[in-house]
Amino acid sequence: MNDRAVSIGQAAALYDLAPSTVRWWERQGVLDPPARDGGRRIYRDADLRRIGVAYLCCVVGKMPLDKAAVVTSGKSTHEAWQRTVSERITLLERQISQLEAAKDYLRHLLSCEDDDIAECRFLARELSANTPRGRASDADLVTAARSARTAEARDENPADRSPRDENTALCAGCPRPVERSSRGRPRKYCSRACQQRAYRARHRDRA
Repeated sequence: MNDRAVSIGQAAALYDLAPSTVRWWERQGVLDPPARDGGRRIYRDADLRRIGVAYLCCVVGKMPLDKAAVVTSGKSTHEAWQRTVSERITLLERQISQLEAAKDYLRHLLSCEDDDIAECRFLARELSANTPRGRASDADLVTAARSARTAEARDENPADRSPRDENTALCAGCPRPVERSSRGRPRKYCSRACQQRAYRARHRDRA
């Protein structure tokens, strides 16, 4: 190895990474494999700069590897990698907003003075305002649960479903539309909450 190149261990140590992380980034296309000397990877200044960019995207910017690769590969146009970064910023802003709302609501829960929060006199209002229970106008939870189960059974019957756009479907847990995705398995539920509620209902009925 010449005096203008370093080993993978030294390259990784520069950014406080494990050599296995650098290898993984290479396999995922975030980094191009470096030159080799006697079968061993060697990293020159340009390679170290590239690892630094990968660190900024993957570790600091929290970008998924496939998105980071667009920025770090050096093969994308300026417009392409800038668009990828902008899309990531938009997603992070949405996640931050959701996390802020979650934090604010949990702080609100701290105002409850009951030992058992399930006995809070304001719980019924909170459930109606902040959970799918609010879709049912029934005064008590048992009647509301029966109505929800009836609605779920109706939604699962194709004969009861009205025509809809070919790119949408109805949630299997509620009447809300679910957009079809061109990638991955088709979604059956509009939210994780609906999916969990349907799962609990199925297992409760079997008990």
